[in-house]
Amino acid sequence: MAEPVPLLGMGLAALQEWAGLQGQPAFRGKQLHDWIYARGARSLEEITVLPKAWREQLAAAGTTLGRSALLHRSDARDGTTKLLLATADGLSIETVGIPSGDRLTVCVSSQVGCPMGCRFCATGKGGLQRSLTVHEIVDQVLSVREAMDRRPSHVVFMGMGEPLLNTEAVLEAIACLCGDLGMAQRQITVSTVGVPRSLPTLAERSLERLGRAQFTLAVSLHAPDQRLREELIPTAHAYPLEALLDDCRHYVALTGRRVSFEYILLGGLNDHPRQADALARLLRGFQSHVNLIAYNPIAEEDFRRPAPEAVEAFRAQLERRHIAVSVRASRGLDQDAACGQLRRRLLTAPAA
Repeated sequence: MAEPVPLLGMGLAALQEWAGLQGQPAFRGKQLHDWIYARGARSLEEITVLPKAWREQLAAAGTTLGRSALLHRSDARDGTTKLLLATADGLSIETVGIPSGDRLTVCVSSQVGCPMGCRFCATGKGGLQRSLTVHEIVDQVLSVREAMDRRPSHVVFMGMGEPLLNTEAVLEAIACLCGDLGMAQRQITVSTVGVPRSLPTLAERSLERLGRAQFTLAVSLHAPDQRLREELIPTAHAYPLEALLDDCRHYVALTGRRVSFEYILLGGLNDHPRQADALARLLRGFQSHVNLIAYNPIAEEDFRRPAPEAVEAFRAQLERRHIAVSVRASRGLDQDAACGQLRRRLLTAPAA
């Protein structure tokens, strides 16, 4: 007998069809949809509008909503909230709520761990355990909404994992966020460090699954040349910069959407104005935007956070070269700010 499928991640039509297969009228599917997405129910027992006998029958069959349990919450002085969530099979993932004025951005994970091995990232130090399912991704947004008592306005796939190694679940999650939680694709960003031949596939599957690809694609460069990029991102040896940029051009041609490029500034390593010049040359002809990110230190590496004046000089040099650029504000620095830090610290802490 097949394992019960968690209900979170299913849209209204799917829930109505599922209710019908359970011998229930279609309006039961509408009730489930309202309680899962609008009310944020965590269990079938909470959905008291459903007949008690049916709830007991579903529970006996192992049917769940698919919500993750909260393992730990960390609140920074600037209002950033990081949650460590437990999956049904006993693994853990991070998600972060980042408030800024009227905005609340949720940074979601797409995998448990990550296989890319970026040296500056705490997540990659533990390797990959598995990819997340649709309900595990969507649950992160609901969990942040519940923890912060605010409706998220934006979602960024910049947490644990490489989204383009889990493309189908990521696209299904985007469809759910838009169709069931009322978000717009333009409020969603998918970040990738680069997986060979994945960008054209992402564009094609987005057009097939979502009808259009209006979410923002953010490509993590972190270096203006192949040698340094391989030093920082070991998997980059299989994906030369020129091939990556060719795929970005293909993505733009298919979707009509510009690409955003992310660049983590590491003090004394890749933050010199001459490297900004090299980056500008690399991106010449692109309709693009560069997002500069000051490095958040992790214990396992001795990279340094860049000086504020180095960040400003790098930004100014790109601007002089007519590259659209912004500097991402660092958030949560007092509470395990870097991706994967909270999970790694708690998992490696000695038992009390």
